[in-house]
Amino acid sequence: MASPRYAPAGLLVEHRGHRVMLDGGPGAEPEGRLDAWLVTDPRAELIGPIRRLAAAWGLDPRVAASRRGELHIVPRRVVHTAHPTYGYLIATGRHRIVWAPEFLRFPAWAAGAALVFADAAGWDHPIRFAGGVGGHAAVRAVAAAARRRRVGRLVFAHLGRPTLRALDAGQRPAFGEIGVEGRTYRPRAPRTPAQRGPARRPRRGCKGSARDPS
Repeated sequence: MASPRYAPAGLLVEHRGHRVMLDGGPGAEPEGRLDAWLVTDPRAELIGPIRRLAAAWGLDPRVAASRRGELHIVPRRVVHTAHPTYGYLIATGRHRIVWAPEFLRFPAWAAGAALVFADAAGWDHPIRFAGGVGGHAAVRAVAAAARRRRVGRLVFAHLGRPTLRALDAGQRPAFGEIGVEGRTYRPRAPRTPAQRGPARRPRRGCKGSARDPS
């Protein structure tokens, strides 16, 4: 939202003529027609500017479900702050995609998704809000949780200053990739059980626009 380097995190979902915008804001607004504009936090810092942008399409940005043909976009709760906040589960037939740019704990409902867009505000440690009411996850913890929960592809979409400093120092996440502004992401075909291999047993004491052919 106040990144020194990037526009606000947002995702334009396109599927068979249907187009839905998720979050975004000034500098990250879509072009062309839209069917809906959904947000993960109805009280976010950018909700005012997002409402003004969405008005150009005659839309009211809100937390809601959008179902159009095979494209189902459903809000799911995440642990982030004192008031209710959400991510979105995006289903298109056999594919499951997750948009969750802000959370303190990796959402269990994202397990097994083909493509997950995730929080990357912290690097080594989470960023906790005053009063213990929530915060942002750290890249290293998110990468470990996503791998453990068999996420197909992990894209970090909300980069905080600790992450920017780590990247500038040459560090990279153990699993996942840094999102690229303007890139088109496509979910990969889901792997079969034989391709996934046997499930790993957890060690004792451990805590537990979407289209790119690459």
